[in-house]
Amino acid sequence: MEIIDFHAHIYPEKISDKATQATGDFYNISPACTGTAESLISEGRKAGISRFVILPVATKPEQVRSINRFILDEVSAHNEFYGFATLHPSCENIIDEVSFILSSGFKGIKLHPDTQCFNTDDRRLFEVFDAVQGKLPLLVHCGDKRYDYSHPRRLRNVIDSFPHLQVIAAHLGGWSLFDEGFELLRSTECFLDISSTMMFLPPEQVRRYIRGYGADRILFGTDFPLWSPEQEVRSFRRLNLSSDEYESIAYKNALKILTE
Repeated sequence: MEIIDFHAHIYPEKISDKATQATGDFYNISPACTGTAESLISEGRKAGISRFVILPVATKPEQVRSINRFILDEVSAHNEFYGFATLHPSCENIIDEVSFILSSGFKGIKLHPDTQCFNTDDRRLFEVFDAVQGKLPLLVHCGDKRYDYSHPRRLRNVIDSFPHLQVIAAHLGGWSLFDEGFELLRSTECFLDISSTMMFLPPEQVRRYIRGYGADRILFGTDFPLWSPEQEVRSFRRLNLSSDEYESIAYKNALKILTE
């Protein structure tokens, strides 16, 4: 069975150790791997993962263009990679950056409201959502009981306001707020990834969420480098899903998004 990791992070070699540890510190987690492209490919191959969606985050607006160029360079250098772009609501001339993203071959846009310190439904981003709806998917970190920035109700506001925007809610729609995410998002048409969920929930609960949302809306993701791809694939295989469900989540749903 082919596996596409729809939720992975990498950093430039010279800052990879520092950036990986900073992410771990934010979640009080000891990262399992080092966040370089070579490490991702190596660890992914051990787990049977063949392709990866790379999701960057700019914590400052002035980082956006350089990070996006880094992602384009890494996608060009590694045919296993699909690249999403980053944005920040405080960017100057944000629509110019959107135009650059739309013309540069990115497969989507990633936002992380908690580390970027803005609300998912911040009105500064409404012109962005309007510009990309029907053109590129938006993947959003969703849920953290420590903050309100990424509460799933805020993502629901975006979905309701932009019905043609293809949305992917990370972490089953609500990391550490899984029930709230399920109640708010199950009636929508958004996709959801299962990154950073299987180590926090028993298999039967993950399976219940998957079937409640519908397996045709779920994407496999590891959240590398926080977690070991091998461990994530083992946890995935322990969910006791049907072969059709496994194939949909492992790669078929991803290809629907990435090849449209």
